[in-house]
Amino acid sequence: QVQLVESGGGLVQAGGSLRLSCAASGRTFSNYAMGWFRQAPGKEREFVAAISWRLGRTDYADLVKGRFTISRDNAKNTVYLQMTSLKPEDTAVYYCAADQWGSGSRNRIRYDYWGQGTQVTVSS
Repeated sequence: QVQLVESGGGLVQAGGSLRLSCAASGRTFSNYAMGWFRQAPGKEREFVAAISWRLGRTDYADLVKGRFTISRDNAKNTVYLQMTSLKPEDTAVYYCAADQWGSGSRNRIRYDYWGQGTQVTVSS
């Protein structure tokens, strides 16, 4: 079992920045690809960013590329999502997820463990 706890969400004005954190516990964190997904009201959960377990390769959804950065600190068992130039359409609950031995898939079905989510609200 892997337990994931997100933090860092909040209310920010358009153009602002936030950094989300996801702390993992329970298994060897470095063996897991980590992903960030988000879900806005009335919409499906969508891929935001991912980082692979071995080489730290990153992938981003087109909507956030160039604005968001995913990173991981294996010594701290934590993955981060730095979000800049935030837009009102970025408003959603953000979830982190873990996929053992994963390459950082965009498919949420690949992920075995999920956090409880953290709310990000961007005002215009």
